[in-house]
Amino acid sequence: MIASFTTPPSTNDIEVIARAAFNEMPEDFRQLTSNIVFRVNDFPDTATEQKMGLQSPFDLMGLYNGALIGEKKAASPTEPDVMILYRRALLDYWCETNEDLSQLVRHVLIHEIGHHFGLSDDDMERLEKAAG
Repeated sequence: MIASFTTPPSTNDIEVIARAAFNEMPEDFRQLTSNIVFRVNDFPDTATEQKMGLQSPFDLMGLYNGALIGEKKAASPTEPDVMILYRRALLDYWCETNEDLSQLVRHVLIHEIGHHFGLSDDDMERLEKAAG
C-alpha cells in the first residue's frame, strides 16, 4: 500500500497504515498476537523513555506490549495486546530516509512483535520478505 501525503500523516493515518500492514502479514505471524490494538502517540511517555533508557523521544518508533503465548491462558482473555507506534519518530525517520512509509511501519511492526516473542533477526528478515 503506497500512500501519498501532502501534509504530515496524522495519528489516524498511521493507525490505518499499521492495520493494513498487519493484515498483509503471514497468518502464522499474526497469530502470535491476541486482539491486537494499535495506538499511535506522538512520543513515548516519560516512564517509557526512562524504562527504555532513551536519549531522545525520537529514538523509539514502536513498542509492543502483550502476554507471551504460554502466558495468554493465565492472562485475562479480555486483555488485548497493544502495539504503540510513535508518530513523530516514524515521520522523522521517514523524512530522513525517504523510505516508503507503509514499508517503514511494517518493518517496525515485525521487529517489535518479533522481538517480544523472541524471533531471530533472520526470522524477522524472512517475514519482511514474505510480507512484501
